Amino acid sequence: MAKAKKGDEHAFRLLIEKYRDYLFKTVYSIIRNEKDAEDVTQEVFVRMYLSLPQYQSKGFKTWMTRIAVNYAIDIKRKRQRQREELLESVEAEANESIELPIIQKEERERIRRRLQDIPPNYRDVIYAYYIDEKSYQQIAKEQNVEVKTVETKLYRARSWLRKHWKEEDFR
Repeated sequence: MAKAKKGDEHAFRLLIEKYRDYLFKTVYSIIRNEKDAEDVTQEVFVRMYLSLPQYQSKGFKTWMTRIAVNYAIDIKRKRQRQREELLESVEAEANESIELPIIQKEERERIRRRLQDIPPNYRDVIYAYYIDEKSYQQIAKEQNVEVKTVETKLYRARSWLRKHWKEEDFR
Protein backbone atom coordinates (compact mmCIF):
# COMPACT_ATOMS: atom_id res chain seq x y z
CA MET A 1 0.00 0.00 0.00
CA ALA A 2 2.84 2.39 0.80
CA LYS A 3 4.33 1.89 -2.67
CA ALA A 4 0.97 2.48 -4.34
CA LYS A 5 0.51 5.66 -2.31
CA LYS A 6 3.89 6.90 -3.56
CA GLY A 7 2.70 6.42 -7.17
CA ASP A 8 3.94 2.91 -7.97
CA GLU A 9 1.42 1.75 -10.58
CA HIS A 10 2.58 -1.88 -10.37
CA ALA A 11 1.86 -1.90 -6.63
CA PHE A 12 -1.62 -0.45 -7.28
CA ARG A 13 -2.30 -3.16 -9.92
CA LEU A 14 -1.44 -5.77 -7.29
CA LEU A 15 -3.99 -4.17 -4.95
CA ILE A 16 -6.59 -4.30 -7.71
CA GLU A 17 -5.93 -7.98 -8.33
CA LYS A 18 -6.05 -8.76 -4.63
CA TYR A 19 -9.30 -6.89 -3.86
CA ARG A 20 -11.18 -7.04 -7.19
CA ASP A 21 -13.49 -9.91 -6.21
CA TYR A 22 -14.06 -8.53 -2.73
CA LEU A 23 -15.07 -5.09 -4.06
CA PHE A 24 -17.19 -6.62 -6.82
CA LYS A 25 -19.17 -8.64 -4.25
CA THR A 26 -19.57 -5.56 -2.05
CA VAL A 27 -20.82 -3.44 -4.94
CA TYR A 28 -23.01 -6.22 -6.34
CA SER A 29 -24.78 -6.58 -2.98
CA ILE A 30 -25.98 -2.99 -3.45
CA ILE A 31 -26.41 -2.68 -7.22
CA ARG A 32 -27.87 -6.16 -7.90
CA ASN A 33 -26.84 -6.11 -11.55
CA GLU A 34 -23.69 -7.88 -12.69
CA LYS A 35 -22.78 -5.57 -15.59
CA ASP A 36 -23.43 -2.42 -13.56
CA ALA A 37 -21.51 -3.85 -10.60
CA GLU A 38 -18.50 -4.45 -12.86
CA ASP A 39 -18.63 -0.85 -14.10
CA VAL A 40 -19.02 0.53 -10.60
CA THR A 41 -16.14 -1.62 -9.31
CA GLN A 42 -13.85 -0.24 -12.00
CA GLU A 43 -14.91 3.29 -11.13
CA VAL A 44 -14.24 2.56 -7.45
CA PHE A 45 -10.65 1.62 -8.29
CA VAL A 46 -10.25 4.88 -10.20
CA ARG A 47 -11.65 6.81 -7.23
CA MET A 48 -9.34 4.93 -4.89
CA TYR A 49 -6.32 5.77 -7.03
CA LEU A 50 -7.28 9.44 -7.11
CA SER A 51 -7.87 9.42 -3.33
CA LEU A 52 -4.61 7.71 -2.41
CA PRO A 53 -2.91 10.98 -1.39
CA GLN A 54 -5.63 11.51 1.27
CA TYR A 55 -5.36 7.93 2.60
CA GLN A 56 -3.98 8.01 6.16
CA SER A 57 -2.71 4.41 6.36
CA LYS A 58 -5.45 3.34 8.76
CA GLY A 59 -7.60 0.33 7.83
CA PHE A 60 -7.10 0.03 4.08
CA LYS A 61 -9.89 -2.52 3.60
CA THR A 62 -12.36 -0.35 5.56
CA TRP A 63 -11.33 2.75 3.60
CA MET A 64 -11.74 1.06 0.25
CA THR A 65 -15.05 -0.57 1.29
CA ARG A 66 -16.41 2.81 2.36
CA ILE A 67 -15.51 4.29 -1.05
CA ALA A 68 -17.16 1.34 -2.83
CA VAL A 69 -20.34 1.35 -0.74
CA ASN A 70 -20.83 5.10 -0.93
CA TYR A 71 -20.27 5.18 -4.68
CA ALA A 72 -22.55 2.18 -5.29
CA ILE A 73 -25.32 3.79 -3.22
CA ASP A 74 -24.91 7.04 -5.17
CA ILE A 75 -25.17 5.19 -8.48
CA LYS A 76 -28.19 3.20 -7.30
CA ARG A 77 -29.97 6.39 -6.19
CA LYS A 78 -29.10 8.14 -9.44
CA ARG A 79 -30.48 5.28 -11.53
CA GLN A 80 -33.60 5.10 -9.37
CA ARG A 81 -34.21 8.83 -9.93
CA GLN A 82 -33.70 8.36 -13.67
CA ARG A 83 -36.22 5.50 -13.70
CA GLU A 84 -38.71 7.59 -11.73
CA GLU A 85 -38.25 10.55 -14.07
CA LEU A 86 -38.69 8.30 -17.07
CA LEU A 87 -41.81 6.74 -15.56
CA GLU A 88 -43.23 10.19 -14.76
CA SER A 89 -42.48 11.31 -18.31
CA VAL A 90 -44.17 8.24 -19.80
CA GLU A 91 -47.17 8.71 -17.51
CA ALA A 92 -47.43 12.39 -18.42
CA GLU A 93 -47.28 11.59 -22.13
CA ALA A 94 -49.89 8.87 -21.70
CA ASN A 95 -52.19 11.21 -19.78
CA GLU A 96 -51.64 13.97 -22.29
CA SER A 97 -52.35 11.68 -25.23
CA ILE A 98 -55.58 10.58 -23.53
CA GLU A 99 -56.68 14.02 -22.33
CA LEU A 100 -55.76 16.11 -25.35
CA PRO A 101 -58.31 14.64 -27.81
CA ILE A 102 -61.03 14.89 -25.15
CA ILE A 103 -60.18 18.53 -24.42
CA GLN A 104 -60.02 19.35 -28.12
CA LYS A 105 -63.40 17.71 -28.69
CA GLU A 106 -64.92 19.69 -25.80
CA GLU A 107 -63.49 22.93 -27.19
CA ARG A 108 -64.86 22.20 -30.66
CA GLU A 109 -68.30 21.48 -29.18
CA ARG A 110 -68.25 24.70 -27.13
CA ILE A 111 -67.30 26.70 -30.25
CA ARG A 112 -70.01 25.00 -32.32
CA ARG A 113 -72.59 25.93 -29.68
CA ARG A 114 -71.33 29.53 -29.71
CA LEU A 115 -71.57 29.58 -33.51
CA GLN A 116 -75.32 29.49 -33.11
CA ASP A 117 -75.10 33.02 -31.61
CA ILE A 118 -73.54 34.44 -34.78
CA PRO A 119 -75.93 36.10 -37.25
CA PRO A 120 -76.82 33.61 -40.01
CA ASN A 121 -75.21 35.65 -42.83
CA TYR A 122 -71.82 35.42 -41.00
CA ARG A 123 -72.28 31.94 -39.55
CA ASP A 124 -72.14 30.16 -42.92
CA VAL A 125 -68.89 31.79 -44.02
CA ILE A 126 -67.24 31.37 -40.57
CA TYR A 127 -68.26 27.74 -40.42
CA ALA A 128 -67.06 27.02 -43.97
CA TYR A 129 -63.72 28.78 -43.53
CA TYR A 130 -62.72 27.88 -39.96
CA ILE A 131 -64.54 24.63 -39.24
CA ASP A 132 -64.61 22.98 -42.66
CA GLU A 133 -61.30 24.66 -43.61
CA LYS A 134 -62.45 25.58 -47.11
CA SER A 135 -60.69 28.13 -49.28
CA TYR A 136 -62.23 31.45 -50.32
CA GLN A 137 -62.69 30.02 -53.81
CA GLN A 138 -64.52 26.93 -52.55
CA ILE A 139 -66.83 29.02 -50.37
CA ALA A 140 -67.53 31.45 -53.23
CA LYS A 141 -68.38 28.60 -55.56
CA GLU A 142 -70.69 26.89 -53.01
CA GLN A 143 -72.47 30.12 -52.08
CA ASN A 144 -72.58 31.25 -55.71
CA VAL A 145 -70.91 34.59 -54.97
CA GLU A 146 -67.67 36.36 -55.86
CA VAL A 147 -64.44 35.66 -53.91
CA LYS A 148 -64.38 39.34 -52.91
CA THR A 149 -67.82 38.87 -51.32
CA VAL A 150 -66.46 35.98 -49.24
CA GLU A 151 -63.53 38.15 -48.13
CA THR A 152 -65.88 40.94 -47.11
CA LYS A 153 -68.19 38.57 -45.22
CA LEU A 154 -65.23 37.07 -43.34
CA TYR A 155 -63.92 40.53 -42.48
CA ARG A 156 -67.30 41.62 -41.14
CA ALA A 157 -67.80 38.30 -39.33
CA ARG A 158 -64.44 38.69 -37.58
CA SER A 159 -65.33 42.23 -36.60
CA TRP A 160 -68.64 41.00 -35.19
CA LEU A 161 -66.82 38.27 -33.25
CA ARG A 162 -64.28 40.72 -31.79
CA LYS A 163 -67.11 43.01 -30.72
CA HIS A 164 -69.40 40.35 -29.22
CA TRP A 165 -67.10 37.59 -28.00
CA LYS A 166 -64.44 37.71 -25.34
CA GLU A 167 -61.63 35.20 -24.86
CA GLU A 168 -62.95 34.38 -21.39
CA ASP A 169 -66.13 33.03 -23.00
CA PHE A 170 -64.11 30.06 -24.23
CA ARG A 171 -62.33 29.03 -21.05
